[in-house]
Amino acid sequence: MNMKQTWGRLLTYTGKYKSYTIWAFISAIISVASSLIGPLMIGITIDHMVGKGAVEFADIFRLLTQLGLVYLIGSLFGWLLTYLTNRLAYQTVNDLRSEMFDRLNVLPLKYHDNHPQGDSISRFVNDMDAISDGLLQGFSTLLTGVVTIIGAIALMLYTNPLMTIVVLLSAPAAFFVARFITMRSQQLFRDQARILGGLNGYVEEMIGGQKVVQAFRYEDHSFAEFTARNDELHHTGVKSQFVSSLSNPSTRLVNNVTFSIIALIGSIMVIMSRISVGGLSSFLIYANLFAKPFNEITGVITQLQSATASAQRVFQVLDEPAESPDADDAVHIPAKQGTITFRHVKFAYQPERPLITDLNLVVEPGTRVAIVGQTGAGKTTLVNLLMRFYDVDAGEIAIDGININDMTRDSLRHTFGMVLQDTWLFGGTIRDNIAYGKPNASQEEVIAAAKAANAHSFIKRLPQGYDTVISGSGDSLSQGQKQLLTIARVMLVDPPMLILDEATSSIDTLTEIRIQAAFLKMMEGRTSFVIAHRLSTIREADMILYMKDGDVIESGSHEQLLESGGYYANLYNSQFAAVNG
Repeated sequence: MNMKQTWGRLLTYTGKYKSYTIWAFISAIISVASSLIGPLMIGITIDHMVGKGAVEFADIFRLLTQLGLVYLIGSLFGWLLTYLTNRLAYQTVNDLRSEMFDRLNVLPLKYHDNHPQGDSISRFVNDMDAISDGLLQGFSTLLTGVVTIIGAIALMLYTNPLMTIVVLLSAPAAFFVARFITMRSQQLFRDQARILGGLNGYVEEMIGGQKVVQAFRYEDHSFAEFTARNDELHHTGVKSQFVSSLSNPSTRLVNNVTFSIIALIGSIMVIMSRISVGGLSSFLIYANLFAKPFNEITGVITQLQSATASAQRVFQVLDEPAESPDADDAVHIPAKQGTITFRHVKFAYQPERPLITDLNLVVEPGTRVAIVGQTGAGKTTLVNLLMRFYDVDAGEIAIDGININDMTRDSLRHTFGMVLQDTWLFGGTIRDNIAYGKPNASQEEVIAAAKAANAHSFIKRLPQGYDTVISGSGDSLSQGQKQLLTIARVMLVDPPMLILDEATSSIDTLTEIRIQAAFLKMMEGRTSFVIAHRLSTIREADMILYMKDGDVIESGSHEQLLESGGYYANLYNSQFAAVNG
């Protein structure tokens, strides 16, 4: 997408604010008209001062009074223009931010897996600010510039056509000088925005993992990496700013040369009585006003180019395909248990590296299924496919004989409750975090869910109990406490089927034993999928699936798999050999 296409698309967002645009244009006309009438009145005033003893004071006083009124009106509408362009720019960016946030929410999980969070945040914050600055400067400069150029040309032609031709001949020279420089600096601003996004992503990673950074004494390495990225941003930024900054002085040089030529020609005409001194004064002011928009445009080229590069990055996100929409005839299934069937499922995150090649599985209602296997065997992938975070490449997954691709995602995901290994909390009260999936839950329901998750006791010890405000990272809580809150969140929703992905991995052994009792009670009579590395947590499962290279190679109860002496037995014995020995 080139600069013209980018701005064409960006300006479509201003269409709903036509009233702002119209009134801004009217304000620009009145403001610029005032600035154009002023030089004409100044010239007339000068011509009323012919010489010593020949000054018409009454007319001069009248003209100066009128001139003051004209400039007062111009200042008022100039302020109104600034106000309206500010509203227009910020409303437009507000809409862009809303659309981008909405787009980020509907993008498939694949996008978020492949793009650093810091880069997305940079697009959402830094790039949007750059667009706002560019729109603000662009609207103001364009509206006043067009009116000023047209008005100045008309009044210069009225004052002296010959000198007007000289002024007009200088305009293309200034334009091509600015365009030559702009073409070379635009790519630099794209690189600057890209590098800034990468730097933000890296900083977010290092700050979020400070404990690991310090534990592995990685401070010097991380600082060296940051310095390298920061230096790259510095060099690119300086270069882009330097190249872009050449526009303004270059065009000013062309305009100053033109101004000098006009002054020389005008002086000769005054001597030849072809123009009055006041007329020459007015013309010189108009020549300066004519050149001013060109200088202003080149002066804001830096911001316009930065805004262009940022808008292109934002539109890249907006153009990302969302999750495939539900079919028009998609079924809205009720939130209940059902027989889950995997038939000849094939899937790969990357086409050249197949993960699941032919998975077949039937899970009856109320079955507790434990999924084990080495890292990368496809355990979490199985859950991702079941929840339609990713769609299968071939085969089908069905609930009660209905292909999940024929169901609405909302109803499918409403059927399952998930507790993940990675805890996610947001800035708010403890109560709000527990009630995330059921905002209208009563205080009694929230407390009951917390008690069931064994979280009530530590919550009561917090300064304000359930009203304690925590940050999004939950730094004031231990990892185990954060995990307990996510478990309570699912217990409150009370879904018909459960997915527990390493849900107790961050909890101490004693708490884990207590939580297991709560989980067993919650899973009683429900279809449940439990992914766990600690095999002590899955002994009570009705069915244990051992996965390897994306396929289920062993299945059965705990006792059956131990008796078979296969992969599961080896894995189990490796964990408990030291204890048994």
